Amino acid sequence: MTTQIKTDAVQYRHEQTVLEGFFAHDAAAATPQPAIMIAHAWGGRDDFVCDKARRLAELGYAAFALDMYGQGVLGSSPEENGRLMTPFIENRPLLQARMLAALNTVRELPQVDAERIAAMGFCFGGLCVLDLARTGAVLRGVISFHGLFDPPGNTHGQRIKARVLALHGYDDPMVPPAKVIALAEELTAAGADWQIHAYGNTMHAFTNPRASDPGFGTVYDATADRRSWQSMQNFLAEVLN
Repeated sequence: MTTQIKTDAVQYRHEQTVLEGFFAHDAAAATPQPAIMIAHAWGGRDDFVCDKARRLAELGYAAFALDMYGQGVLGSSPEENGRLMTPFIENRPLLQARMLAALNTVRELPQVDAERIAAMGFCFGGLCVLDLARTGAVLRGVISFHGLFDPPGNTHGQRIKARVLALHGYDDPMVPPAKVIALAEELTAAGADWQIHAYGNTMHAFTNPRASDPGFGTVYDATADRRSWQSMQNFLAEVLN
C-alpha cells in the first residue's frame, strides 16, 4: 500500500497561550488512524520530536508533537531550558491542564481515531505523559523515555486508566533506583497496568544522539535507543489494536 506522509502545523490554545503542534500522518490512509501524542524535552518542541512524529507516521500512526511552552518558544541553553520548564515543575496542575489541551486537540483532528490515542514523551516530556495518565485521562497508553518520575502531589487516590511503559536508564542520576521503586508502588496503588524497563549502564537522555555530558548525566546510548524504540513499537501494537 502506498503511503503519503503529510506534515502540518496545528495551532491550538490553552487559556491565553497560543501553542503549535507538529502533525504527521499518512494522507493516503482511507480511515482515521490511531494517534500518538509526543511530549518534548525541556528545550521545547524541537526537531527531535518532529522527527519522531515522522517516523511514527511511517509506522502507520497519526503523530502529534505537542507544544508545552508556546508557539515558536524554544530554549537555547540549559539555563534557558530550565527557566522554561520550571513553571510546570512547580505547578503540576498547569502542566496537566496543558497536556489535556493537547489531548483534546488531537481527539478533534479528522485524521485521528479518537478512541485509539496514546502518548509518549522524552525527559520532561516523560513526566508530562505520566502526569496525563495520573489525572485519570482516557487514553490507551503512555510511554516515558528517560522521564522524570516525581509524583505531582494532586493525584493521590486517582485511578490510572492508561497502560504505562517507562523506559529508563538505570544509571540516570536524575531518577535513582529509589524513585523507580516509588513509581512502581505509585502505579500499583493506582491500579495501573504498568511496565518499567531499566537499561543497565545507561544514563539520562539515552535516545538523544546529541547527549554527551557524563558530568551532567546525559549520554546517548545507541543500544538502549534501539531497544527502547522496539519496546515502544511492541507496546503501541498492543494498546492501540
